[in-house]
Amino acid sequence: MMEDRALQMSLFAQDPMRYYRSKRDSAHRRVGDKYNILGFISSGTYGRVYKAQSKEADSKIHAIKKFKPDKEGDVVTYTGISQSAIREIALNREISHENVVALKEVILEDKSIYMVFEYAEHDFLLLNGLLYLHECHIIHRDLKPANILITSSGIVKIGDLGLARLTHEPLQPLFAGDKVVVTIWYRAPELLLGAKHYNKSIDVWAVGCVVAELASLRPIFKGEEAKLDSKKNVPFQKDQLLKIFEVLGTPDGKWFYDIHNPSVKDDSTPENLWPSIKDMPEYHSMKRLDPYTARLYEWCHLRMKTPQGYEFLKSLFAYNPDARLSAHDALKHRWFQEEPKPTRNAFHNLPNHQVPPHRRITHEEVPSMMPLPSAAANAGAQMPNMSQGQRPGSAASFGSMSADGRAGGRDSHIRKKTRLG
Repeated sequence: MMEDRALQMSLFAQDPMRYYRSKRDSAHRRVGDKYNILGFISSGTYGRVYKAQSKEADSKIHAIKKFKPDKEGDVVTYTGISQSAIREIALNREISHENVVALKEVILEDKSIYMVFEYAEHDFLLLNGLLYLHECHIIHRDLKPANILITSSGIVKIGDLGLARLTHEPLQPLFAGDKVVVTIWYRAPELLLGAKHYNKSIDVWAVGCVVAELASLRPIFKGEEAKLDSKKNVPFQKDQLLKIFEVLGTPDGKWFYDIHNPSVKDDSTPENLWPSIKDMPEYHSMKRLDPYTARLYEWCHLRMKTPQGYEFLKSLFAYNPDARLSAHDALKHRWFQEEPKPTRNAFHNLPNHQVPPHRRITHEEVPSMMPLPSAAANAGAQMPNMSQGQRPGSAASFGSMSADGRAGGRDSHIRKKTRLG
C-alpha cells in the first residue's frame, strides 16, 4: 500500500492532470457495472431506449436512454453534447412530480450519454403532469401517446423533454434551433401556419388530439407530413391542415361555425375569433385550400357519448391559441365531473384481462458493449408484439387495450377519462 501511495504521489508530481484522470477513471462506474440491460424498447430522433435492471439490492427496473452520436453521411463524428441532451438533462434535474417521469442519474461513457429514468410499462396521458410543467414555465412541444407513459401500478407520467423549452425569460426565441416541433399529427394550427412565436397552448392542442385518439383509437388528424427541402426550409403542411379543416371547418378570422349545433357557440363571441390568423406566414397558402364546414359535433356524438365531452374537446381545439383552455381550466371542466370520474390509478376497477400488456423488448438493437441477460432472467415475461409500421405517435399502444388484441372494445369508452384527469 505504501508503494502504491508513493507511485500516486510521484505521478501527481510529474503530471497532475494524468493523476486526476487516473483517479477519476478508477472511481467511475460504467453502465454495465450498475445495470443489466434486459433489451431494446424503442428508437427516436435523438437516441435509443433500453430496459435495464439495477444491480443494487432493490433490483429496480429502469429505462436507459442512450443519445445517438452525430453523423456526417455514414461517418460517426463526436462534436460534444447535443443541444437536445443538454436541455433534457437540465430540465429533468430541476423538476419533480408524480406525473412526470423522474431522472435518476446521467452517465458519461465512451463519448456517449446515458440518462437513467424510472420505468413505465405503457403509453397514455394525464393533465396533472402537463399543469405542473406549465406552472414551471415549461412547454413540452412533443406531447403524443408515445411520450405519455403509465406505470404498472397505474400512475401516468409525461416523459421525453428533449424538445421542451423554458418560457420564462428564455435566452433565445422558441423558434431558434428548432424549426419544427411537435409530431405532425399533434401539431397545432398556428405551428402549421408558420408561427414563430407561440405559447403553452400548443401543448393543449396536442392534449386534444390524444383525447380524441383515446375516444376513437386512431389519430383524429392523420395527415401526411411534407418534409424539409435540401436547404432545410419548412414546407407548407397542406395535407395536415386539410385533415384538421375536415373536422373543425376552415378558419376565417373566427374559430368555426358549427352547422350541426349552432346554438352551442354564438358566432360573435370572442373565443370564436382568431384575429391574428391573417398575420400568419402561411395564411395566403391556406386561403387557396377548399373551404370546409365543421363537423366536430357529429364526430363527438359518435365517440364522446356526452355533450360535455364535445364541449371539452371543442375548447381544446380552439383555433385561436388564446381562446384554448389552459391545463388548469381543463382539469376543472365539467366533463371530469361526469361518470366515470378520473382516478389516480388509471387501472382502477379495470378487470385484469383488460389491463394493457407489458412493453415488448427486443435484443436486435442492443449494443455489444451491453451484455444480454440470461434466458432465465426473462423467463415467463409477458412481451406481446406491437403493431408494425406505425406512423407518428405510437397509436398501436391504444389498439392493444382489449383482451382479444383488437382496437378498442365494447366498453372501452368508460375507461378513457381515467387517464386524462
